Amino acid sequence: MASRADNIASNLNLGNFAKATELKQRIWFTIGALIVFRFLSFVPLPGVNPLILSELYSQTRGGILDLFNAFSGGSLERMSLIALGVMPYITASIVVQMASALHPALAAMKKEGASGRQKLNQYTRYGAVLLCAIQGYFLAVGLESFASQQGLQAVVDPGLTFRIVAVINLVGGTMFLLWLGEQITSRGIGNGISLIIMAGIVAQFPSFASNLFEGGRTGSIAPWVIIGFLAMVVGLILLISFMERAQRRLTIQYPKRATQRGMMQAERSYLPLKINTAGVIPPIFASSLLLLPLTITQFAGNSVNTESTSYTVLQALNQYLAHGQPLYMSLYAVGIVFFCFFYTAVVFNPEETADNLKKNGGSIPGIRPGKRTSDYLEYVLTRITVIGAAYLALVCVLPEWMIAQTGIPLFLGGTSLLIVVNVTVDTISQIQSHLLALQYGDLIKKAKLKGRMR
Repeated sequence: MASRADNIASNLNLGNFAKATELKQRIWFTIGALIVFRFLSFVPLPGVNPLILSELYSQTRGGILDLFNAFSGGSLERMSLIALGVMPYITASIVVQMASALHPALAAMKKEGASGRQKLNQYTRYGAVLLCAIQGYFLAVGLESFASQQGLQAVVDPGLTFRIVAVINLVGGTMFLLWLGEQITSRGIGNGISLIIMAGIVAQFPSFASNLFEGGRTGSIAPWVIIGFLAMVVGLILLISFMERAQRRLTIQYPKRATQRGMMQAERSYLPLKINTAGVIPPIFASSLLLLPLTITQFAGNSVNTESTSYTVLQALNQYLAHGQPLYMSLYAVGIVFFCFFYTAVVFNPEETADNLKKNGGSIPGIRPGKRTSDYLEYVLTRITVIGAAYLALVCVLPEWMIAQTGIPLFLGGTSLLIVVNVTVDTISQIQSHLLALQYGDLIKKAKLKGRMR
């Protein structure tokens, strides 16, 4: 059931957009910041040969690097200053969030309010810097060794100096992206970090679309495949848009309040529980774990003995865990379901929610406050998480099935679609909020003018 705010937002007059000077400034600032991000993605690291890098990267396609490269807008493929993107910060924030739910000291810090959240955010930044340094060093070492095994010279002057310079530049590039994301959040529109990730994904759409239609023109891709792919993308976008806004609203009733005029009617509100509470975290975790063996084998190269048992095991894993294989799709779906339940249990605590309701005098009709409310919340959350996990598995496995049936290397996976649609919906919602505030302001001004005329 739509709320009153949703009904008002649906009837917004877009003519007010011309009057929203502040909103237009925020939008232009956001566009300018994203242009800066795209420019940086083409600035290579000092001491590397971009032409050799593109040839090396083409030999490692299909691994976990493809996932990170998609999120960084191709920066990893070009080994730019922002090759690591914002993924170290995302990983650190997930780790800190899980630790705050499991560790008592961090859990108490989280309950301190704004000061506690500020400390946790500081820990997240420290973790992001540490992860950037570690990933940057291993990336530089792996680039040197992998290039030498292939008989190529991607690094002009390999050695300790190059590794130090690479780590400093990669850490600085990621920290600059975090600062840029904060500026977008405070001075622009939408969530800055999410918009940077979305911009990196959307930047690859034109090249993929041109390759797809060029394949249709030359006859290498059947027309029905292109039509089926476009229909799948449109259907998935509609499904994601619907499911990401779907909620299970629990009625919360508060006791009657005594006033000078007597007893007022009992207040009622709703506790919204999202169908997909875990967001895009389960697909990222599941795909990262499944693609890890392929990445290890690709970078190990000739250093691993081809007659050893470990090499045989890794080759077998690569064969059965390739994109589109039945084992890969089955394990991918199982991993999504597992991480969906796991992450939902981390981010939502039924006992804490029940205690907060009890302290504020709220209760669910027909359910006793305290332990019974906590059990009921856990029961409802488990049921809706089943639907959310099935929805995530469908969205992410369907493109993999499309790869298996057509052989088209689709970089546009379910995770990318989830991020793009979620960020777009969130940004549009914020734009509607600004227009709604402007509409309320106009109504207030008209009311004041009428009062003066009287």
